[in-house]
Amino acid sequence: MAERPLIAVTGSDRGVPLAWWATRLQLWLAGARALRLTPSTPPERVHRRFDGLIIGGGSDIDPSLYGGSDDGIAKIDTRRDRFELEIIDRALRTNLPILGICRGAQLINVMRGGSLYGDIRGLRRRTSNRRSILPTKSAIGTVQQELHRILRRTRWRINSLHHQAVERPGRNLDVAARDLDGFVQAIESSDEQYLIGVQWHPEYLPYLAPQRRLFRNLVAKARTAKSEDLEVPAELRGTNEAVKPS
Repeated sequence: MAERPLIAVTGSDRGVPLAWWATRLQLWLAGARALRLTPSTPPERVHRRFDGLIIGGGSDIDPSLYGGSDDGIAKIDTRRDRFELEIIDRALRTNLPILGICRGAQLINVMRGGSLYGDIRGLRRRTSNRRSILPTKSAIGTVQQELHRILRRTRWRINSLHHQAVERPGRNLDVAARDLDGFVQAIESSDEQYLIGVQWHPEYLPYLAPQRRLFRNLVAKARTAKSEDLEVPAELRGTNEAVKPS
């Protein structure tokens, strides 16, 4: 049996890492190993060879990174922003397959020069602002490309834990799905890079076959990817230096 590919999964140093455990299970079921990376991860663990990357969900992204304004209410984690921007940059330059989940999709968009809605709760008209890990909402595919091929659906059920969302897609990113209010629910790369970002949390939906396929497809891509070193230099971690969104 072939060795399981190793997928790096980023997350926060704060709180109980429920999303990490759910993502780790999904990856194991898909045939991969997972290693959690956070801003405080020791350098010897960050200095590893990885076959793929998941940028996980969590707190809001610093509005200064995309030209937004900070109302002082939302919880932001600038240290994590810097850490993950550097990892995304290295993964893009080394052509590793990438999956962004919720905040992860938003940060990928910011990395590519796109913008975000700071808070969509007052803009919804057809869907509820109620947060739930249950698939109570719908996403509708907008382009029949990679995501459509993976999910084998033009419409599918999703959960919702967010109040930020992609506004203007970044460079070489297509909108792959929207919800009933028209807000972006998925983005994907329009170039050769395997890059998908989803606004929902598929790690909490292992009982839905289309959601499991997101992880299986990432693992399949990781098996054929060239393992790359995603080491983040120690001098960048926890400082004000970071890759700037382009």
